[in-house]
Amino acid sequence: MSVVDTVRVGIGYDIHRLVEGRRLVMGGIEIPHAKGLLGHSDADVVLHAVTDAILGAAGLPDIGDLFPDSDPSYKDADSRKLLAEAMEKVRAKGFVVNNVDIIVHAEAPKLSPYKRRMAESIAALIHVSSDQVSVKAKTNEGLGPLGYADAIACTAVATIVRGIG
Repeated sequence: MSVVDTVRVGIGYDIHRLVEGRRLVMGGIEIPHAKGLLGHSDADVVLHAVTDAILGAAGLPDIGDLFPDSDPSYKDADSRKLLAEAMEKVRAKGFVVNNVDIIVHAEAPKLSPYKRRMAESIAALIHVSSDQVSVKAKTNEGLGPLGYADAIACTAVATIVRGIG
């Protein structure tokens, strides 16, 4: 088996609008903020991007195909459960996650106090140690919907490898 057969890379991206009256959930944890992310599920932009990155690396359909927002059973769904289901599909193909690198694009709230908790939460969900998950936060320098604090986006890159044993 060559390296090409054993190591794969996937990229995920998601964006959600910030609105009043919703909880702000990112990386599987709740973050205190005046606004939350709008979406059919809990709108966890971080877990959605991570899920898509892992699914993409495994050559599986994306989160929208597997958990469509047209399906009422996913209304207010916990994205931790969606990621767990995606991980079952990835493991069924013989893969495990090697690492995940995440950039959260947000003007507010400031995420420095929450990055470690997000990494630990994600690591537990994808069955890796927390040093295999990197969470970075970047502003958009006041530019566009992200810079005006109208939305939060996330980009994630994941590597997966063939499972051993």
